[in-house]
Amino acid sequence: MSELIHESIFERAAQAPNSAALLFKDKTFSYAQLKMRVDAVASALLKQGIQRSDRVAVYLPKQPETVFSLFGTAAAGACFVPINALLKPRQVAHILTDCNVRTLITSAPRLTTLLAVLMNCPDLHTIVVVEDEVPDCADRLSQRVLSFCQFCRSPAGDTGRHRVIDTDMTAILYTSGSTGSPKGVILSHRNMVAGARSVATYLRNTSEDRLLAVLPLSFDAGLSQLTTAFSVGASVVLMDYLLPRDVIRSAARYTATGLAAVPPLWNQLKDLDWPAEVASSLRYITNTGGAMPVSTTRKLQKRLPETDIYLMYGLTEAFRSTYLPPEQIGIRPESMGKAVPNAEILVVNEAGEECAPNEPGELVHRGALVSLGYWNDPEKTAARFKPCPLRPNEIPTNELAVWSGDEVVQDEEGYLYFISRKDEMIKTSGYRVSPTEIEEVAYQCEQVAGAVALGVPHAILGHAILLLVAPDASESGIFEIGEQVLAHCRNELPNFMVPTEVITRESLPQNQNGKVDRRLLSEEYHDLFLEASL
Repeated sequence: MSELIHESIFERAAQAPNSAALLFKDKTFSYAQLKMRVDAVASALLKQGIQRSDRVAVYLPKQPETVFSLFGTAAAGACFVPINALLKPRQVAHILTDCNVRTLITSAPRLTTLLAVLMNCPDLHTIVVVEDEVPDCADRLSQRVLSFCQFCRSPAGDTGRHRVIDTDMTAILYTSGSTGSPKGVILSHRNMVAGARSVATYLRNTSEDRLLAVLPLSFDAGLSQLTTAFSVGASVVLMDYLLPRDVIRSAARYTATGLAAVPPLWNQLKDLDWPAEVASSLRYITNTGGAMPVSTTRKLQKRLPETDIYLMYGLTEAFRSTYLPPEQIGIRPESMGKAVPNAEILVVNEAGEECAPNEPGELVHRGALVSLGYWNDPEKTAARFKPCPLRPNEIPTNELAVWSGDEVVQDEEGYLYFISRKDEMIKTSGYRVSPTEIEEVAYQCEQVAGAVALGVPHAILGHAILLLVAPDASESGIFEIGEQVLAHCRNELPNFMVPTEVITRESLPQNQNGKVDRRLLSEEYHDLFLEASL
């Protein structure tokens, strides 16, 4: 049985080499073909001098080369860093420098957009574009630039794989923090293998499944589509959709049996017609990235009466934490469910003691799915990853659990219910967004003297992003300033981080500590988008 994340591909290639592993548009890659391409990337990285645990970033949409690169990096003994394809150069540069990326795999058009920021990435020495030829802009870079063909037929060298074990890191996933820029969550082989097995267990995945992957592969739940499928020899359809209806069409075209999405997408899919062939082939659907509205769940049950619905909760720091089985949907649709296999979920009060039933507390996750911490940030790691409160004192090694920052409550039967976030993170379109990161972009506009970003309830997005700005006292034309700030945000931020609306105010209220009173502003604008979004 595989202990390293890429070994499941190799095992399946030996057992059923001709079975389908990846489908993309009109292409199908068998497990044997997938293994061959993963091996090619691993060998190429080693010939280029990649060292054990060196970081390899992949900045691509969902396409076969993305998968080859991620798992090829793992097979080489290095660490892959998937970068959300929606991120702009500023965010990409932060990731490249923050974790000292050595090799970047991207496309020629994306490379062109990164030219201005790559000069500030001193650790980056090799760039690979997935096209057959190197673009002309490569002459303007100090890094070596190779086409995918050149890369995979690099000069001969020592291609011995670096020896790694299951507790070694193999991936860094970037997630927005409550303050400042995104932070990198370090995942080990053990984390990812245990997570794949856990999810495959409760979803009852088999080699007969065909999963339609619509979530970003930089998102833990999106990456899980691959690792879970490969762990049982199932196949995955890679898809970047433009319209919600495209998802249903692809589910019909590829006879999908499983589909994972986030609430904003489900909120749109629930009102569309699902062909009979989709309803009959789709064995299950899952929700993650935020609470599913009960009304949405009910409509999906009517649209897909034979399809099992799994409601899930997770955090990047611990992969998946809880799930609500389909048979409980009609009984307690608001619940987060119970712990996934091979995990224990605790509800802990401020004194570090386990809460009694119906007593609110912080969700704490312990077990093999708990990640290794944050890249190069011991302070934030120590604040979130702490000794497990249930660990017996007689055992000398401290087991670390992850404190989620989410306030929950557990009923008498052990089912969990979400109450609120303990920090100020905004959950929108399935993404966790740092308000500070948006505010920093707003402050780049010289006329802005104050800025605060809020998550405001929205029926489709979960939360919409509202940006409130106060202009410098010398500025006039207050409404024009709001429009200028919004235009600047659109230029600097990925679409999911762009405020739904920018409102200008003469001033921003402060609390007794002299800080912006976010709670007061959240109450004032709570209903702003509710009527418009229904």
